Amino acid sequence: MNQDEINRAEWENPANWSDTLVGIYFSKRDTRVWVPKRLPSWGWTLNLGNPAGAWWLVGLLAAPPLLASLLRRRKHD
Repeated sequence: MNQDEINRAEWENPANWSDTLVGIYFSKRDTRVWVPKRLPSWGWTLNLGNPAGAWWLVGLLAAPPLLASLLRRRKHD
């Protein structure tokens, strides 16, 4: 089985998806950082089983407050 087949099998495994509406995906065997959501027409999601996916999540959560802080500081200068 090659890595593309492993990635596909992991993505199709319901145990790698949360039962929430958001559909959190976690697979250490899937090498992709970004994967299609369970319903691909809904877009993409992070693979939180991949260390790069976890760092993307940290960055995405940290970016809005950092930008707001920078904009506030610039407004006061």
